[in-house]
Amino acid sequence: MLRLKPAHRAVLADKLPDAANVVLAGFVIGQAVSERPFSLSLASVGLAVWAGLMVAAAVSADQEDDA
Repeated sequence: MLRLKPAHRAVLADKLPDAANVVLAGFVIGQAVSERPFSLSLASVGLAVWAGLMVAAAVSADQEDDA
């Protein structure tokens, strides 16, 4: 487990949702501009990664409050 200083945890909690949105957009919009048919399973993977990053942001923010 990383031992981050409170300032670093605050930045992590602030930037992880941005990263999650970029990942989801990449998975969904990337399929829209490709020549292949839309894959629901690939979009689901993007959604799962998005959810994981959002949970990581929430956990990071919660640890910031505990410090």
